[in-house]
Order: sequence, then C-alpha cells, then structure tokens
Amino acid sequence: MKNKLEILAPCGSLDSVYAACRMGADAVYIGLSRFSAREYATNFNDEDLIKALTYCRLHGVKVHIAINTLIRDDEFQDALNEAVKAYLLGADAFIVQDWGLSQKIKSACPEAALHASTQMTVHTPEGAALLYKWGFDRVVLAREMSRNEIAEVIAACPVETEVFVHGALCMCVSGQCYLSATFGGRSGNRGRCAQPCRLPFSVKGGTGHDLSLKDNCTIEHLNDIQQMGVTSAKIEGRMKRPEYTAAAVKACRTALDSGKADPNDIDTLRKVFSRSGFTDGYYTAKRGRSMFGTRSKEDVTAATSKLLAQIRSTYKDEKQSRPISFELTVKSGEPVRLTASSDDYSAEIIGSVPEIAQTLPLTSENARKALAKTGGTAFFADKIDCKIDGTSAVALSQINKMRRDAIDELSKKITANVKRAKGNDELIISEPYITAKNEPALRAVFADCIVPDEFKCCEIIFVPLFSSEDEITQLIKRGFNVGVKLPRVFFGGEARVKKALDAALTLGITDAYCASIGAAAVALKMGCKVHGGFSLNVYNTYSLEYLCNIGVCDTEVSIELTNEQINALGGTIPRGIAAYGHMPLMITRNCPNVNGGGCSKCSGKSKITDRKGKTFTLMCSSGCTELLNCDALVLSDKLAYFRNIDFAALHFTYESMEERLEILDLYIKQKKPDFKCTGGLYFYSYK
Repeated sequence: MKNKLEILAPCGSLDSVYAACRMGADAVYIGLSRFSAREYATNFNDEDLIKALTYCRLHGVKVHIAINTLIRDDEFQDALNEAVKAYLLGADAFIVQDWGLSQKIKSACPEAALHASTQMTVHTPEGAALLYKWGFDRVVLAREMSRNEIAEVIAACPVETEVFVHGALCMCVSGQCYLSATFGGRSGNRGRCAQPCRLPFSVKGGTGHDLSLKDNCTIEHLNDIQQMGVTSAKIEGRMKRPEYTAAAVKACRTALDSGKADPNDIDTLRKVFSRSGFTDGYYTAKRGRSMFGTRSKEDVTAATSKLLAQIRSTYKDEKQSRPISFELTVKSGEPVRLTASSDDYSAEIIGSVPEIAQTLPLTSENARKALAKTGGTAFFADKIDCKIDGTSAVALSQINKMRRDAIDELSKKITANVKRAKGNDELIISEPYITAKNEPALRAVFADCIVPDEFKCCEIIFVPLFSSEDEITQLIKRGFNVGVKLPRVFFGGEARVKKALDAALTLGITDAYCASIGAAAVALKMGCKVHGGFSLNVYNTYSLEYLCNIGVCDTEVSIELTNEQINALGGTIPRGIAAYGHMPLMITRNCPNVNGGGCSKCSGKSKITDRKGKTFTLMCSSGCTELLNCDALVLSDKLAYFRNIDFAALHFTYESMEERLEILDLYIKQKKPDFKCTGGLYFYSYK
C-alpha cells in the first residue's frame, strides 16, 4: 500500500489555521505564546489555542505544538506547564529541541507524540535510531539532506520522518547557528534570530550576499518523497501571512492528488514569497551557486493586492471535509427523528408528531434535498437514509431546523475537550553540582595534529577522527592521552565515520568528542567513552541528566549560557566549558565560496567579510564549512568566575604553533590576554 504523505502547514495565527485546513492540510504546527522557535510570529494565547484545536478537530486535522527552544532552569516549570496544558486540551504532538524537556514532556503527556525538532540537528541513521530508542516518535530531518540520505534514515529504523518541502533555508545547519546570539544577543536557539546572514557578507568573486540562500521548494518531488516512505511533508513559514500558507498547501495538495506539481501553483508561490526564486539543490544533491539568492524589490512587489485577494477567495468559505450520515424517520403518530453520525460520533434530534397530510405528504426526495444542504459547515452529506411513511405532513422548514440542530450537536461532541490522563509532571529540584576538583582541568580540541609537547599538561587532547594512523600513533608515543574528535555533521558519511572510529579503537583510543546527536549515537554504539561538545546545546539541569542517561560520560555546556547560569546547574554528570577558541558561528553544507570563485583553488581555508569590514575565516572539512568568529574567545583570566566545572576546553583551529603555546601559557598562569578577544556570551546579559 502506498504511504500516505502528511501535508504539514505552518500557522502563526488563527487565520493561517483556517487557510491551512480549508486548502487541504492534514496537520498544522503552531507555537504557543512562549518557548517557540518563531517567537516573533503572532503565536497562540490560551483562547486562540482552544479555537485552533477545536477547529482542527472538527476538520480531522492534527495539531503539533512547537515548543522547540532551549529552556533555562528557571523557565523549565513554565515550559512543562505550557506543554501539559496543550496536551490536556488535545494537542497531538510536540516538536521539541531541548533534550531535558523532551523527556519531561514524554513523562507528563503519555498519549502525545514526541517529535525531534530539526534544531536537534538530526541528519544520520544512527542519530535517528538513538532518538527513537529514547522515546521520540518522529524526527524532523535536517534541511540539507539529499534524497538518498533521507532514504538511509528511513531504512535504518521505524521512526517517523518529517522533511521540509517548501520555505526558507537557513545558511547554517539548524541548531548549530550562534551568529545572531553572538553579534546581536538574539539567539536562534531561543527563537529570536535576527537573521544577520541575510545582510551583506562577501567572499572573493561573490555577489555580496554570500550567506543568503534561496527558498527551498521540492514540491515537484512530493510523489517521490511519498513513495520513499517519508511520513510528513513540512512547509516552513510560521511568520508568513495566511495567503502564503494557503498557496503552499494548495500546491502540495495538488501535486500529491494529481501526481505532479502545477506550474501555476509554483508561480503563485514564487509571487507570494521568494528570494530570487526557489532551489531544490539539497534534495537533488546539486549544490552550488544556483542555490544563493536574496529578497529583491521585484520579489516584494510580486505579491500584489490583487494576487493576495485572489488567494483569500480560495479559502474564505468553510471547507466541507467531514462526511456525515443522516437517518430520518417519519412515522404516523410518533415524533420525527433525525440521527446524524460521523465517524464514532452521533446525535439525535426529536421533532414534533406530524399530522396526516391533507394534500402533499413529505416525500423522501424532498427530505433528501433538505438534508443535503450542509453548506457553510465542515460536513458533507455522505449518506442519507429516509424512512418515511408517505402519509405524514412535515414542513421542510422543520427538516432544515432539525438538520442544523443535529449538525450543531454533532459538532459539539466531536470538539468536546479530549479526556486525557496527565502523567508525571513533577520536577525534582536539583541542588547545584559540586565538583571534586579544586580547579578545572585543561583539555584541548585540535583541528589538526600539530600539538606541542607542552600540552601534555592537559588531561586529554582530541584530534580529528580522520587523522592518519601515523599521526595518532606518534601522539600516543609522545605521551599524550589522545581522544578523537568526530565531525560535528557528516551528511551521508556515517559508514566512513564508523570505519575511522573502528581504526581508532584498534589503536587503543576509546575517547570520542561528539558535538551532535549523530556523532554521539555512533560513538555510543561502538562502545566509546563519549564526551559531549558545546554544540549539543546543553542548556539546563534536565538536559545534563538526559545525556547522562543515554551514556555520555561528560559534556561541555552551551556557549549561550551565562557563567551564573552555568554555576547554578544541577545534575551529576561532569561538565565543562569551551574556554578558548575562534568559535564557530555557523556550519553550512553549501560553502559561501561556491557563490564566488569556487573551491578549485581553495585550500580549505578562506575569508568572508561583513558589511562593517570584519573578516571571518571559513574552514572546510568533512563536506561542510565552518564560519569562525574573528575574535577569539579567551577566558584565561576569568576561570575563577565559573564554579563547579570539571574542565575547561581549549579549541584550536588555525593558530600557529607559537600562538598555541602562548594561549596555553595564558591558561596555565591564568593571565589576562594582551590582544583583542571576547568573553563570549558567558558574561553577556540577554534572554
């Protein structure tokens, strides 16, 4: 049997909910007033949430709640309360980014489905399988995945998959962007991205907007996506107008129902919103310069008032999407009875006792015509059964009223609050963690194997997984405690990672630095000691507990936490901070250089410049490119501000041998640097 692909629509307002349902969406996803990755969308207060759930339930449309931001300890109870409230009102699923919140929702809302947000950076078969093992019903896959990579995940485990089929493309892999937080205090991981990547950034030979991609559109591939076994086709755009939602749902519905995309629908979508047109480069694995685009004046003016009015006209009327069956009984000497049923719901209306007709008795034909008039409601008459004695006089006005009353009563039963049992939503307050160490140990994470002997003072060093056997062997012989650093993301490269990790294990290396769920899943499965990286985005005590439960031995916490927030974290798993480095602000699969001179003459290290003249380094490895902060994070004189951390990790990328030794000396002596640097977000007060 062919897999039925769900069309999942974005709704930032009630008007968008109406548009999505009336144009044929199977499900919608909405954000609550807090803790949504699109905080600047209108989102839903309690009253609107009830209206949305009621309307969708009547139309047989599922409602997914996006509660997909990182949660601080002091917000955790409120976030869980919001989820439980939506659950008790009948929400079908929760889209979650935060590790800790995911498990608390699973415990408190046992009947609701748990979906791993794309912000979790799910992009590998083992990563998806690990999340499935730990209670996730669905994974929202990274936008950057190709058709074959999606198929690999589907084949690996029975978890449901959700794939973005239309809407904006971030330059950075979701959940891995720190650009907005670093330079504007507005964290994308907290739902407040300021979209600085859409501003001018230039590589040599580029267009001047070399971090801006066109919008994704794979609607013409929907039937292939359905045949592949994808569960849900997700449209991006909760901050966009209802007309956008309507146009996108229509395009998807038509493509699935007819077997091919309608060019007119795609053209309408382009006029409503695009950035120099659309791209399917990630899905087709045809990445390159053609994927880049900006929002031009022509793009803006294409959405004319006339066009938007035409789109509104397509969803202004109620959609008759739910079948209803009527059974009318008219028998002399007994009250008229009308039973209406839909699915497992039914309602009975009892009328008056009819008189004997003197001229024209009620006929089945006239009764059927009256009962079929369900326009303006969510119902269409699927079956009408009339049991009429042929001698009784019943006014058609009475039949019409009974039909209306039956539909009203049936609607109330269908949309009545769902009866659900609440699970365990009690939060155990954890005391702040206390380390056994007098001061944090030093660790070093390298982008190469250039390691001076002086780094033997570090309790462990991590070098790239794909370092040569000779390089790793030499470091071991020199007396270093060596671990391997897995790539943060490795689209389609899981087999290669497993092979390299197996080779490292053969050399006696059991420690693995893992900065994504995909990396951690592989290393855990192969029996490694897993050390979590900062880009796992551990933001609260409950996330620390989650990582401990799945087998991670220690972890760096999020670089978006302040020092005081870090000091207050509880849990039992050892933890540390990223204390030095030109920290990555982005990681992207489509290198900005392909929008310029291309990669043929690039050594894997290049530059990009922003509108203020700041120059950032781009470093490429494992098929991805990291944009590194031009100012290094240096905390050599600030470690005393961090209490109860077990280690401080120094991240080295393109520093020279001399620079590495200078940095190490600063941390050994805890001296203040005499060059321009940053304290990062650890000492920055923002929300």
